Amino acid sequence: MPRFTSSLAAALAATAALVSPIALAAQDTDAEDPYIWLEEIQGERALAQVDEWNAATEEVLTAQPEYPIARAWAKQILDDDRQIAMPSAIHGDMVTNLWRDADNPRGVWRIATIESYRAGTPEWRTLIDVDALGREEGESWVWHGANCLAPEYRRCLISLSPGGTDADVLREFDVATGGFVADGFTLPAAKSSVAWFDENTLFVGTDEGEGTMTDSGYPRLVRLWDRGTPFEEARLIAEGEQSDVSIGGFSVLDGETRWRFVRRGPSFWTNEVSLVREDGSTVALPVPEDAEFEAVLNGSLIAKLNSSLQTAGGEAQPGTLLSWSLDDVLSGAEPAPTVVFRPSETQAVEQVASSESKLWVKVLDDVSGKLIELTPTASGWTQRAMDLPANSTVQIAQTSGKGDTAYVTVESMLTPPTLYAVPSQGEPVAIASEPAQFDASKFAVEQKFATSKDGTRVPYYLVRPKGATGPLPTLIHAYGGFRAAQTPKYLTDEPYRSGPLSLFWLEEGNAYVLANIRGGGEYGPRWHEEALREKRQNSFDDFHAVADDLVASRLAEPGRIAASGRSNGGVLVGAVANQRPELYGAIISGSPLIDMRRYNKLLAGASWMAEYGNPDVPEDWAFMREWSPYQNMRDIENAPAAFYYLSTLDDRVHPGHARKAAARHEEFGQTFYYHEYKEGGHSVGADHEEDAKRAGLLLAFLNREIGSEAE
Repeated sequence: MPRFTSSLAAALAATAALVSPIALAAQDTDAEDPYIWLEEIQGERALAQVDEWNAATEEVLTAQPEYPIARAWAKQILDDDRQIAMPSAIHGDMVTNLWRDADNPRGVWRIATIESYRAGTPEWRTLIDVDALGREEGESWVWHGANCLAPEYRRCLISLSPGGTDADVLREFDVATGGFVADGFTLPAAKSSVAWFDENTLFVGTDEGEGTMTDSGYPRLVRLWDRGTPFEEARLIAEGEQSDVSIGGFSVLDGETRWRFVRRGPSFWTNEVSLVREDGSTVALPVPEDAEFEAVLNGSLIAKLNSSLQTAGGEAQPGTLLSWSLDDVLSGAEPAPTVVFRPSETQAVEQVASSESKLWVKVLDDVSGKLIELTPTASGWTQRAMDLPANSTVQIAQTSGKGDTAYVTVESMLTPPTLYAVPSQGEPVAIASEPAQFDASKFAVEQKFATSKDGTRVPYYLVRPKGATGPLPTLIHAYGGFRAAQTPKYLTDEPYRSGPLSLFWLEEGNAYVLANIRGGGEYGPRWHEEALREKRQNSFDDFHAVADDLVASRLAEPGRIAASGRSNGGVLVGAVANQRPELYGAIISGSPLIDMRRYNKLLAGASWMAEYGNPDVPEDWAFMREWSPYQNMRDIENAPAAFYYLSTLDDRVHPGHARKAAARHEEFGQTFYYHEYKEGGHSVGADHEEDAKRAGLLLAFLNREIGSEAE
């Protein structure tokens, strides 16, 4: 058990002693928080404390015999050159890919013909070597993507992040010459929103100084910036409110037509979308504010409803896909929406993508993935389910701009991913498959359902060694927020951003669970709505229900269950540990939200108030106070051991959340482990070396706290 008894730890205790016991229990104002100094991200005192916690954690966990083995195995899996070269984008008859391996930890952006790619023998040409660029420029560049202008795809806007933050540097790149464009478009590091308007004009929203960014830290203005002119001359075409989440412009090529839009987000779950004319003027679209913009096809905008809407064909329920004619909007008419696709009660639309003349929809059906092809006709939309392996996780990787082909991955917990080319005409063709990384015959996967406190059936996936009987130490991972469904991936990628931890845990004779609790999108909008704001406790009750179901079935036992979550999952695991400390022996909390009293004042936190509530509104804080992890930490014996991992450069979720929770554990004399990477941003870990180290540390932590060494 790490014990932090240095002079810094003594300083923590002394600071806490200045606050009354009543205030320690409440912490409902900034003045009552003795650890607010840990929110100074680069503060000398704060970083010194971080360094000490990091060192103490590594001293204990790297000494565990399994650590070096797990770290080396994880690095081997992550760097395996037999991985699928996933299509980053389809550019006409070309395909791009970002390749990362042991020799290229930050990646190589490259291009090949689609013909050679589909044949399984791609002839790659390197465009940007991110590692070499970083060495040449003395920067720790992390690749954040390329936006190439269709239909020529010659000019691209390249986003590079210093150290992995959400803030990017933007540069213009020429694919034909293989170099950055001299005197091309460039922007310094910022949380910018940039997209092509045409070959010589950009939509730009960026940090121009005071008043140009929202309270959430994203652009508040949209300008059109012409090539060869100073940015100061870029003309304003749209602006949002200071309290908005963000605003940005973008364009979509639909056949020969380039449709341009501005999307303003008053809240995380509402959007006002407008069409942008050639002259930069805008016209509002008649789409519900809470609908999600999905695609454009044949002159129609496709959006997904999140609340019911009356149409000519009757009431369309949440989760339904509808279309609106964009030509009618431009002509001044008010187009009537038409139904594109209605999911069943057990289905949820998770992905939508368009190709030349088809719409591709990935649905979840009781969390199992299916791919459906939709075709517009004069009398409506026809649909066809594509023949892909059942009971799998399906992801649309890309679609072709020419012709009608979807590139789709299919995998399960025991079956490695396979990339398929799924043509509109003909059968799916496997392009590439990842090799098996373990003997799948040793494990058994089962989908089970638990009953939550209010009677809701909650699905979860359970993996155990085949033939195992009786209770096993069990790791349960969940998310439970922001409509993000948790679908089962190959075990080398579970849990998210901690893979291949689940594989290592199972290989040692333990059990792994992926829980599909409310707050996600597993059953469409209703599954999310039932855990919003004052209903958040439903998400925690669902997690408890899964753990209780395992105990009741004699598959696990109290105190030998670990709760895992990251980002929003930090709220989850912190809350369940506070509410049922006797049930959980450990928690893993990555890049976590924890202090919900101050989250809206820290980095991007204000953008999430539609999800959690506004703690500055007394009525909201009344329900948030019941589950906010930081405010509910207690000085109790046998509190679940905690492992916090995060990044100093996370400019989305503030590192102060985890730091302050660690300090509170310290004050109470509770077991905790802490690892803050200096780079990596919100995803934590800028390359595979750091990812492998994290997997090794977490395995050692689990073994020590609920596994073989906790006997």
